[in-house]
Amino acid sequence: MVVDHLKQEVFMFTTSKNASSQAQVLSQARFFSHRLEDFLSPFLQQLDRLLDRRLVATFLGLCQCLIRHRSRSSGLVLSELGGVLLSGDKAPAGTKRLSNLLRSPKWSWEVITDYLSQGAQRYVDQLLEAERELPLLLWDESVQEKTESIKSEGLCAVRSTKAKRALRVKPGYYDPPVKQAVHVPGFRWVGLVCCGLWAQPMLARFQWWTSRGQHATSLAQVRLTLLLWARETFGKDVLHVFDRGYASAKWLGLLLARTDRFLLRWPSRFKLLDIKGLLKHAYRFSVGRKASSSKVVRDMVRNITYRRSLVWQPCLHRDYPDCPLTLIICRPGRKGRQPWYLLTNEEVKSDRQAWRLVFAYARRWQVEQAFRFNKSEMGMESCRLWFWESRMKLLQIVTLVYAFLLSLLDKELRQAISDLLRQGCHRTGKRCRKTPTPLYRIRLALANLWNLLLLSLTQSSG
Repeated sequence: MVVDHLKQEVFMFTTSKNASSQAQVLSQARFFSHRLEDFLSPFLQQLDRLLDRRLVATFLGLCQCLIRHRSRSSGLVLSELGGVLLSGDKAPAGTKRLSNLLRSPKWSWEVITDYLSQGAQRYVDQLLEAERELPLLLWDESVQEKTESIKSEGLCAVRSTKAKRALRVKPGYYDPPVKQAVHVPGFRWVGLVCCGLWAQPMLARFQWWTSRGQHATSLAQVRLTLLLWARETFGKDVLHVFDRGYASAKWLGLLLARTDRFLLRWPSRFKLLDIKGLLKHAYRFSVGRKASSSKVVRDMVRNITYRRSLVWQPCLHRDYPDCPLTLIICRPGRKGRQPWYLLTNEEVKSDRQAWRLVFAYARRWQVEQAFRFNKSEMGMESCRLWFWESRMKLLQIVTLVYAFLLSLLDKELRQAISDLLRQGCHRTGKRCRKTPTPLYRIRLALANLWNLLLLSLTQSSG
């Protein structure tokens, strides 16, 4: 049925396009197919020393299938991917190939994380050579919800963000029946993304963990492990950017012990020492003080423009009085929006340096978009593997595919991406032109063109 549906798409395509445009589209599809092979080539050479050549070919085919098969509910179901890998009538054989790849004890998911670490290190080196760039390492945490699962290895209780959104009171409707937090089975997730003030992001690492079972660990241990990894990989070349969930005296001590560069959003109710030695809440640092400067900034998420102002002041933490810090208070200039209280050990001697750090924290939205894209577009929550190691291998392969999609945002490929979107995912209308969702459309365009290329090859060989 899937093949018949795709044949119908090819028929509609051939009747609406002339021969020259068909050749152009197929050439575009081959270009990005070779681009994927070039991106994976160093890793496949490394994998070839560990696995049989047939499993290496299955790995490359799986990466292509993860882009071609777009489904949030069944994107990572092996029976579905097996049909995409070979064909609908050979789905069991394709599923068996994927199972043999994931169950093979000759390789582990750490091989993929090491490969991504090398790519992130090269990315940071390129940012250091560029002007006006500041290498950032964005930290954040999320969860993968498996609401209907009970027997998969490593499941633990996670706070459901979907239930939180569903229980939010809407104007004109009744209060929800449950106001407490809803916990469901799932896995915990930590993400690290590299980016610059202007450059496109680059995935550094995704790590999943659980608080139950054989692979149980704690959040503090996972954070420490990732911090040690970041120190070994990047040294002091990057600025670590954290949200309020990392604001604690213990985590601050770990960063100050090795003088790691950091930018941490500090809760307004947490206390700090001012220059006179008085201990007071963070929000009281700006009481009675006028803004030192202001700027008109544009919120790319909400697509609005408004004025922000800031004031900064040296401070100390009472547990670490020998480590000078700076508290930057960025006022939103809009009603209903809370100020940003940014704590850093970076040198701040002017408003220009303070604004640079404010814009650095604004880039933290990139890691939020990474979680959203992998959950919705890549279908990470649809994974139905029982065993922990096999599941980690599949999720890390998806992570590798996501890193490839991010690499297509390079400025050198701007014209090629424009042609790709024009040929594989053309949209009209003012809203579609101005909506900043390039990665979703790139994945859709690649899926359309690669499916057409596969069918054209099948027809020519048949």
